[in-house]
Amino acid sequence: MRKIALFLTALLMGGFVFSQQAYESKVEYLKKAQETFAIDFPYPPSVVEAALVEKLEKMGFKAKESKGFRVYKGAIIQSISGESLDYVFRVEKKSKREKDESVIFMMINKADANMMGMLDSDVKTQAKTFLNDLSPFMEAYNLEVEIAKQVEEVAKAEKKLRKLEDDGSDLQKKLKKLESDIEENKRNQESQSQEIENQKQVLEAMKGKRKG
Repeated sequence: MRKIALFLTALLMGGFVFSQQAYESKVEYLKKAQETFAIDFPYPPSVVEAALVEKLEKMGFKAKESKGFRVYKGAIIQSISGESLDYVFRVEKKSKREKDESVIFMMINKADANMMGMLDSDVKTQAKTFLNDLSPFMEAYNLEVEIAKQVEEVAKAEKKLRKLEDDGSDLQKKLKKLESDIEENKRNQESQSQEIENQKQVLEAMKGKRKG
């Protein structure tokens, strides 16, 4: 019960805890460290990646996967730039200890060349804003994942209850049968006791016929 109470508290407060903003970082891509934008999320990598893919698909973009990266070639994300660019995303767990927290890396390339050093300040700001604006979508997506998991937990609990109810019904039937068997056994004991008494009387009568 205490674990459930703590989970509910965390769930209710979840929307107020996360305030991380996008930042500039580096990630290894094409065998060298590449400058990139990044943002952290307090959700597992599998959830964050699935949410990111869905978000970008809703924007009309399809990715090609390449060694753990998702590459959106020739994409135009108007909120970042009106230019056709290659957006390269990677989702990783934040650290070995923080397995349920993630970081999204977003590179902006053109013809496999990293464009970070050539982007003007407005585009950089807009790229960070794009990542920051993912927060509500990530939170909503994670909530739906948690709801789906909880639906499964409720279903498992209900299935277990039905099994216990069925077992209880079977035990009640066995109890009634046992009580009936006990009553029958008592009657059989009484009948057998009377039979023994009758046989003893016959025995005494036979003994009484002995001659001196």
